[in-house]
Amino acid sequence: MLLRAESIAVRVAGRLLFDGVTLEIRAGDRIGLVGPNGAGKSTLLRVLAGDDEPDAGRVVLARRTRVGRLRQEIEPDAEGTVGDAVAAALGHLDAVERELAEVSREIEAAGRAGAEPAADVAHRWDELRARFAAAGGFERDARIGRVLAGLGFAPADRDRPLAALSGGWRMRVELAKLLLSEPEVLLLDEPTNHLDLPAIEWLESFLDAYGGAVVAVSHDRTFLRRHVRRVAELAAGALTDYGVGYDAYLAARAERIVRAQEAAEEQARKRAEIERFVERFRYKASKARQAQSRIKMLERMDRESAPPVPVRSKRMRLHVPEPDRAGETVLALEKVVQRYGERTVYDGLDFEIRRGERVALVGPNGAGKSTLLRIAAGRLPIERGVRRLGHNVRAVFYAQHQLEALDPERTVLGELESIASLADAARARDHLGSFLFSGDDVSKRVGVLSGGEKARLALAKLFLRPANFLVLDEPTNHLDVDACEVLEDALAAYAGTVLLVSHDRALLNAVATRIVDVRAGRVRDFRGNYDDSLRALEAESAARAAAAEPRSASEPAAPAKAHRLSRERRRAAERNARELGKVEAAIAEHERRLGAAEARLGDPDVYRDGERMREAEAERAALRSALDALYERWSELAEENEAAAAAEAS
Repeated sequence: MLLRAESIAVRVAGRLLFDGVTLEIRAGDRIGLVGPNGAGKSTLLRVLAGDDEPDAGRVVLARRTRVGRLRQEIEPDAEGTVGDAVAAALGHLDAVERELAEVSREIEAAGRAGAEPAADVAHRWDELRARFAAAGGFERDARIGRVLAGLGFAPADRDRPLAALSGGWRMRVELAKLLLSEPEVLLLDEPTNHLDLPAIEWLESFLDAYGGAVVAVSHDRTFLRRHVRRVAELAAGALTDYGVGYDAYLAARAERIVRAQEAAEEQARKRAEIERFVERFRYKASKARQAQSRIKMLERMDRESAPPVPVRSKRMRLHVPEPDRAGETVLALEKVVQRYGERTVYDGLDFEIRRGERVALVGPNGAGKSTLLRIAAGRLPIERGVRRLGHNVRAVFYAQHQLEALDPERTVLGELESIASLADAARARDHLGSFLFSGDDVSKRVGVLSGGEKARLALAKLFLRPANFLVLDEPTNHLDVDACEVLEDALAAYAGTVLLVSHDRALLNAVATRIVDVRAGRVRDFRGNYDDSLRALEAESAARAAAAEPRSASEPAAPAKAHRLSRERRRAAERNARELGKVEAAIAEHERRLGAAEARLGDPDVYRDGERMREAEAERAALRSALDALYERWSELAEENEAAAAAEAS
């Protein structure tokens, strides 16, 4: 055990945020902390990190356990350069390095005097050097370089002042510092929010190799699926540790809700039946004893209420208004030139979007994705070239920093009414209700809203009136998972045209019909979604590698021998194909059984029963072991098939 939270309760402005929260974090854990916006996930991370004190309960740390937390907020007046800030994360090495240098000078001085260094001095030098090496001191600059490069910083960025960076890049600096410090417990609050796709993929590979425990709050469903082995849900003031991965958690939670509802309905039915009996017979002498017995049963039922039904968080009801039909060409850019000072972003760019396409721009930060979005939306004048919107096109733009444009002094309703026409004003309250602002919520000041609430308000403004061309820059930032899924479904069903930038790979796969890779001022098209584009790139890479391999100049086989070899290969391939089919079927069956076993482990009745819990864990371990063996055999058969196909082709 590295860290244990025991019966934690937190109040905010007199309101109980959560109570009775207990969570144990062990070495190697990969925990996903999920729940609706406003449930207190970030607050719980602050308590676990020791940054906030709970109103009740305690946090227990194992000896020599360091906890690091990635905050969503940053210091507004940070000083120094990127390199200085990141090097400070390894500042504990400075004192060792200084003492090592001092002892080295003593040894050198003794050598110049023709004397042997004192034994205690030599021993101290050995000890300091071993400590410095064990802490990675000799590789410090290389480690800093790897982490900064992985998060998208160029070598020259080390000398950039922090004050010159945007909020997103400064968050990357904070993440770099945290990763370099390598605490035993890593608490990450929306770690992918300010990263582009290459940086997210690098972070995922870093966390794969990371030896400590990780607790992450994230709305990135792909990140949760790949890296979380244990989901804990914070909702309605309570924490439920499901102890399984993300997809198994979704299944277990849905099953738990159904079972709890059925139990509640059964108890309500029994109660109604008993109440009818009491009402009918309580004043009849012949039935008085039975009536009194049932009254006691009702009292016992009051004390032993049915298990609470897990709260289904309210979901946005996002309906994108039906847009007017646009012309066939929605946007055309011709020979566009765009510069920032001496830096040329685009030099002669041609780009076109057709009606009904849902286009996603991908590529590293700084490649020009946001520039292209702003040009497309008409928010950035071009230096040279032509920008042409098609017939009857009405574009709306959701900027990455849309939340900062909200007026903190207005009410939620006032903010929406600031852009509403007279016709829109009559339905403003109903429209806000669809985005989970109901009752007194519409009278809240914007300045007191959470990040998720501000994001929902910005989306409410965006979708107030019909538009047939949506230009969206990171639309899922600050939304919880439920809201991301609602937005995803709405965009997938949208009849208009979409141009978007997002780091949310689940959104890109569900929505995009065309991927445009932007880098070095050029754009490259891929039809399909994000995974389709990755497969296309992998196929290209494999083809280039195959073309680069030297071909054998061996003599061709004699015709009869070649025919016999071909027949034998075909038979072997058929045997392999049959076995491969059986293995794939076995894998599917084992995965189904593993999913069922993990769902059982998420059942509160099971994990309260030690014997059943041990049986379920043993079953899961056996299934995982069997699956590993099946996957290994599948890989062997697949490789044999590929080798046979290559031999047949040659």
